[in-house]
Amino acid sequence: MAFVVPFDGSELAEAALVRATEYGDALDEDVVAVTVVPERKRYAREKGWIEGDEALEVDAIATQLRDQVERLAPAASFEYERIREFPPESQLAGHIERLVEEYDPSVVFLGSENVGRVVTPLTSVGVHVAADRSYDMFVVRHPTPPAVDAVEPHAEFYDEDAT
Repeated sequence: MAFVVPFDGSELAEAALVRATEYGDALDEDVVAVTVVPERKRYAREKGWIEGDEALEVDAIATQLRDQVERLAPAASFEYERIREFPPESQLAGHIERLVEEYDPSVVFLGSENVGRVVTPLTSVGVHVAADRSYDMFVVRHPTPPAVDAVEPHAEFYDEDAT
């Protein structure tokens, strides 16, 4: 079993990865970051992976995300899946869920502003991932560290002056 983090490089995904690492350190659990990269420029631009008319290079995006994971959580593993289509959010979430489930997670750490609200946007991948009841969810809504005595915050992530 492991703590699994759907990772798209966003600020809340980073916070979820760091939080999973903090809890993983405290509970001696492995951490795995998973990503799905559709071969579509529009999605890559929406995620901030490329700009304007920049060429879409899936392997370069995966390398960029892997480097980001390694910088934030050096002991974490990174797995990505390349998909040709740009499916609706629910189908994209299905790809992410399959990657998540490969690790038989005890907890999935999900960075999302939307999950768990009474009104949920239809375009939230996180909502679909959170709907799976085969694992517990830890929803990270804020990039700041938790106030849990047993969890040692990774100061280098939270310190704005750190490089």
